[in-house]
Amino acid sequence: MAEFLELNGVEVVDTFAEAFPMKGTRAIITAVSPRWAGIAAAEMSGYATSVIACDAEVAVERQLSPDETPDGRPGVSVLAFGFDRDSLASAVQGRVGQCVLTAPTTACYNGIQDCPKEKQIQVGGAIRFFGDGFQFSKKLGSQRFWRIPTMDGEFLCEDRFGTVTGVGGGNLILCGDSQATTLHATEVAVEAISKCPDSILPFPGGIVRSGSKVGSKYKKLRASTNEVYCPTLRPLAESELPDGCNAVYEIVIDGLSPEAVQNAMRAGLHSASSCEGVLRITAGNYGGKLGKHHFYLRDLL
Repeated sequence: MAEFLELNGVEVVDTFAEAFPMKGTRAIITAVSPRWAGIAAAEMSGYATSVIACDAEVAVERQLSPDETPDGRPGVSVLAFGFDRDSLASAVQGRVGQCVLTAPTTACYNGIQDCPKEKQIQVGGAIRFFGDGFQFSKKLGSQRFWRIPTMDGEFLCEDRFGTVTGVGGGNLILCGDSQATTLHATEVAVEAISKCPDSILPFPGGIVRSGSKVGSKYKKLRASTNEVYCPTLRPLAESELPDGCNAVYEIVIDGLSPEAVQNAMRAGLHSASSCEGVLRITAGNYGGKLGKHHFYLRDLL
């Protein structure tokens, strides 16, 4: 039987979000204008919601002013996560090569400095071959950059990017009395979380409508709909929903550290609980058997 806490009059289930270690990196994309930096960042973040089916989990961390970027131009910080360093390297190489190199006026830099070489991944050094022998390298101190000729000048990309062991899968599940009120509350939570550094929300607009569980009745599927949180299935399956609940949305958080995920969850929990129509807030876990990071909601109150 679930036990409940309370925050701003909203039921908070006394449970935890179960999250997993992931390798993470940060790419700093700059361009001649915020518009073009943003376009490149959005393209790089495409089809990157969950490693269940995508090669990485990727999203914009925040916008950067010219005084925050290596080349003094407008920029965007993008975080990317993968299960291991090799798969992360492959995903970032492909995304920078196909989505950032191709965008007008862009450059791409390593956003995690002071990282031991054995924990770095090659990015510019992997895509330099597009220059077909006309590429050039330049070293500034310990940093190597590749200059790849393009039709509007050249694409500058740092050779290697640092990585850290981060966390994927922090989450909150919001149960509300209607689709409109629950969506609004989740949007408010997303806005609060977006201000938390070192974290991203990889799903569309930061929100998941299709919460999943591990496995399926169909052997080919690694994950399937989490029927206990589907309001329309209450007559057909076991339900975890409170009376009067007609919509549920989930927020999934990846971070460069456990502290980043915990801070983001706290911001989302407090913001969502202040909204009308929210009946219950809980979190998804697998009984603590799959992920080493357990973020207890009671610790966030």
